[in-house]
Amino acid sequence: MALPEFWEVSMTLNTTKRIAESASDLSRRLGLPFSNLALLVRALTHRSYVNEHPEAVEDNERLEFLGDAVLDFIVGAWVYQRFPEMPEGDLTKMRSALVRNEQLAIFARELDLGRALRLGRGEAASGGHDRDNLLGSTFEALVGALYLDSGLETVNAFVDPILEDSRESVLSEIRDPKSQLQEYVQSRKLLPIRYHVVNTSGPEHALTFEIEVEVAGQIKGRGTGTSKSYAEHAAAQDALSNLGVSKMGAH
Repeated sequence: MALPEFWEVSMTLNTTKRIAESASDLSRRLGLPFSNLALLVRALTHRSYVNEHPEAVEDNERLEFLGDAVLDFIVGAWVYQRFPEMPEGDLTKMRSALVRNEQLAIFARELDLGRALRLGRGEAASGGHDRDNLLGSTFEALVGALYLDSGLETVNAFVDPILEDSRESVLSEIRDPKSQLQEYVQSRKLLPIRYHVVNTSGPEHALTFEIEVEVAGQIKGRGTGTSKSYAEHAAAQDALSNLGVSKMGAH
């Protein structure tokens, strides 16, 4: 199998060394108009890298803080405008689902930010390039850097298509199939509901869970996800389908 272009092989040492994608290459690949590439470099720099490289002045944690605030506003405005009839409670759920770390990590993977992360040796060796908390934080830092470099309008143009692509999956999630299944079985006195982990797979830092849901002693659904919560939601939705319960309607 051919190695990706961002890996370098040393045949004499019989080792494989990962080389991060440069900030300038990332900027071109994503079509981001950075005039100050130092901001982008900082957004991609984890504190573990700074600890090992004294010449690296600052990590991405301050940009992460700023990006978190910018995302809260942009996502809130997007949800408000995109769903004019959605009640306030559901608007809050939608925004929260879109800005939580797990979802931001999904966005980061879609952009392949992991290949550009600057990590310390230990962090890199333990799989940091594909760890949810690092990817989600890096996405926030990228947004913070883009805001400082080019302003809110540019950030909005960058984030908007990402939000649109995730619209249906997040809408499905906030309809909360677990609550819907709970209401259904209670109304028909089919309790109890039990969720069981039946399998896990993948590396320790990126496990996939497979869960079955049992209703009144019978297996009614099965689902997989990158967290137990995701897997339980998928299992509950599968159970609703198997029980002939339609999804809650969109607002």
